[in-house]
Amino acid sequence: MRIGVYVCHCGLNIAGVLEPDSLTEFAKTLPGVEVARDLQFTCSDTGQETIKEDIKEHKLESIVVAACSPRLHEPTFRRVVSEAGMNPFMLEMANIREQCSWVHMDEPPQAQEKAKDLIRMAVAKATLLSPLTGETMPVSREVLVIGGGVAGVQASLDLADCGLHVYLVERRPTIGGYMALLTDVFPTNDCSICVLAPKMTDVYNHPLITLVTYAEILNIEGSVGRFTVSGVKKARFVDEKLCKGCLNECAGVCPMEVPDDYEFGLGKRKAIFMPIPQAVPLVACIDPESCIGCGLCAEACPVDAVKYDQRQEDFRFDVGAIIVATGWQSFDPARKEEYGYGRYRDVISALQVERLLNAAGPTGGEVVRPSTGQVAKSVAFLQCVGSRDESVGNPYCSRVCCMYALKNAQLIKEKYPETEVSIHYIDLRAGGEGYEEFYIRAQRLGINFIRGRVSEVEEVDGTLKVNYEDTLLGDFRSRPYDLVVLSAGLEANRDADVVGNLLGLSKRPDGFFEIAHPKMRPVEAHIDGVFIAGCASGPKEIQVSIAQGEAAASKAMGLLVRGELALDPVVAVVDAEKCIGCRLCVDTCPGKAISVNGIALVDEAACKGCGTCAAACPVDAIDMTLFSDEQILSQIRAATAVKGQYPFIVGFLCNWCSYAGADLAGTSRIQYPTNMRAIRVMCAGRVDPAFVLEALKGGADGVLISGCRLGECHYNKGNYQAYQRVQVLKGVLEKVGINPGRVKIIWCAASEGEILAKEVRKFAGELKEMGPVGTELAPPGSPEPSGVGY
Repeated sequence: MRIGVYVCHCGLNIAGVLEPDSLTEFAKTLPGVEVARDLQFTCSDTGQETIKEDIKEHKLESIVVAACSPRLHEPTFRRVVSEAGMNPFMLEMANIREQCSWVHMDEPPQAQEKAKDLIRMAVAKATLLSPLTGETMPVSREVLVIGGGVAGVQASLDLADCGLHVYLVERRPTIGGYMALLTDVFPTNDCSICVLAPKMTDVYNHPLITLVTYAEILNIEGSVGRFTVSGVKKARFVDEKLCKGCLNECAGVCPMEVPDDYEFGLGKRKAIFMPIPQAVPLVACIDPESCIGCGLCAEACPVDAVKYDQRQEDFRFDVGAIIVATGWQSFDPARKEEYGYGRYRDVISALQVERLLNAAGPTGGEVVRPSTGQVAKSVAFLQCVGSRDESVGNPYCSRVCCMYALKNAQLIKEKYPETEVSIHYIDLRAGGEGYEEFYIRAQRLGINFIRGRVSEVEEVDGTLKVNYEDTLLGDFRSRPYDLVVLSAGLEANRDADVVGNLLGLSKRPDGFFEIAHPKMRPVEAHIDGVFIAGCASGPKEIQVSIAQGEAAASKAMGLLVRGELALDPVVAVVDAEKCIGCRLCVDTCPGKAISVNGIALVDEAACKGCGTCAAACPVDAIDMTLFSDEQILSQIRAATAVKGQYPFIVGFLCNWCSYAGADLAGTSRIQYPTNMRAIRVMCAGRVDPAFVLEALKGGADGVLISGCRLGECHYNKGNYQAYQRVQVLKGVLEKVGINPGRVKIIWCAASEGEILAKEVRKFAGELKEMGPVGTELAPPGSPEPSGVGY
């Protein structure tokens, strides 16, 4: 391998601490180095041209740039070598600025030695680089949207308006979700169905949207760009093409009445029913569980739309991307037995009061006591029912409860000015645009605000009594009310579990689907080509759900609009002769990119290149095209070839967080000891125990592994897998007599350079107390290891 090495001065950023000319002379002594130069600014036009000319003149096969962080200029230099005719992946960078000169400004001699090690490590890896070629793959320009709530509706319309065909699958007989059942929406108090119904109709009429309602998805196969989706459309027993939505003809003769799910038990419906008056599609549906088969509806239907022999239909289609907008479900207030929900008729949920307020609801918009049918003269809203409550396993805030209680309280007070309305709250949260003004408006209407959690609701002589502690007045009180409304929180939709399992989506501790990053990738799943919108990823307001539907649609468009997908050549590869089909790689892969059919098979389109599978393989049958076992081992051996410092630490830093954190320590000029030689890996889960053992075998006194903070891994669970391996390895080391403290794993975000610096200082101190590696293996009374090279 003919290698060119280029050492950057970066003005005085590097040259003010290190000696680039000396480093260049050192590089010339390394095996395979054909040419070595120091340049004032390697990234400048002059520097780039020098590299290009040398590649052509000296027929160089790989390049090492010793300069700033690869996270900054690796794309720049890959472009440079590519323009010179070299494969862009034949480049390696030695980070001698952010992780050397800037963090060791007070120790130039030691920093110089560290820079030599970093260059030696980069050259060792460059010797083993292989050309990689990224390929393209044709993709389907169709998108599946799962869930017909407001987020799914918005995503579908945005995609279709941009020319992509959409399959919108909804499990219920109508789209619209919970928003279609609300009376008004905060903070503007717009009529909910008035603003939503036009969008629902647009979905139904759009030529590029295939609407599949009353359906279940049963299987999803494939990966980004080429998902295959199959499921069933349940029988309505009504022909959608013939039904005119008149309903009165058929429902009027139906003898069966059952509680109406869409009225949350406050009203009743017939066995043949329309979910809501504004249902889309506007087609009746027969509930087979309540239908007695009398045949009266079929006789009454003027267009012969009732079809008792209708059967479920299978569907199957191919899509390039999937948007999960499966929404939420309400906390069951009956779980809070102290509030009497389900025992006392006049204790109702927030969704039930929404239907009472709705002109299309069971009472025509009158807020009445279910027990008497009389208008309630006093109403209490109890907040945080099933939210911020460890006793029911929901410690989180549901975000919307304070605001919808304010809205409904205002609507009641405006409709019935003489009605006493009180809100019992713990903390009132009104943290959105126009929310504080909305809160103030409620106060001006005369709504009472009582701070303190209610301990119990009881019924005495037909009247509800609310017992509570007023934390502002500091005493316990009891007040009678005609109607008590429980502001139930939002929970993860359990009906979405099937879809989540089919896609391999991760869940947060609260049960909602986990997104790739809470700030930087708010609508992306960990699975490529899958996006999450609305309350599927956690409680949020309608306007945020709409924005996320738009964002998810935009992401899907960006992915599919060209009709082809560029594949990253940095992927896992399987040695078929070694593979034993154990499936450990399948279990560890965060992208569902590996399947086993006798041997492991890698879907290159889905592979993220994290390397967790390679570290997990018990027979080393999986390797990576970049950051391969051989390349990393060569870096370890180069790092430990000359140990110019004690204690000597080999570090493995994950690219996305810890390595970025180390770079931040440099840009912040946070100083720490020169003891560590860092090796960049894509994920902490890539660190094979064999790497750690090789470092200790080579004479490293300690090994530091640093990954993303738990719960924030770029590859979902890679850091957890790294932690598990380290714990097992520590046990093995202890059994053979090596202090397990020589291996340390830490978590560091990209913003936490100070933490990384602190941990390096701390670890160096701990290793000094342990003594050189091997001290613990020496017989009692024998001298400590000589520490050759220290």
